[in-house]
Amino acid sequence: MLNGISPLLSPELLNALYRMGHGDEILLADAHYPGDTLGQRLIRADGIGITDLLTAILPLFPLDSYVDAPFAMMAAVPGDALDPQVEKDYRAAMATAGADAQTVIERVERFAFYERSKSCYAIVMTGERAKYGNIILKKGLANI
Repeated sequence: MLNGISPLLSPELLNALYRMGHGDEILLADAHYPGDTLGQRLIRADGIGITDLLTAILPLFPLDSYVDAPFAMMAAVPGDALDPQVEKDYRAAMATAGADAQTVIERVERFAFYERSKSCYAIVMTGERAKYGNIILKKGLANI
């Protein structure tokens, strides 16, 4: 273990976060996501919720400040509804890491989201069970 780094972050996940470049994306996927089918790199974080992972990752992870939305989530399928608590919990984790409360979260149509996830640097399969709980983070430049 390391001081100041959450034990929720496995060595494999820390390695991926470190190796990602500016503009690369990582998907924190819910337990239902077809990560094995769509991902070029799959990292397991079974049993860990996305809110907890966001709380652990965001203090270490510079977000891309050159885009309108450094976060993306799946939009609800027509006729379905989003649970507003999911985004509220994610925003609370973002705020804990110092993200602006007005940070835009892009909503992406389901199949477009699947397509986008194919180009993510990694997909992290979590234990999250919330419907539409997936979130993509776009990496920015580290403060040096």
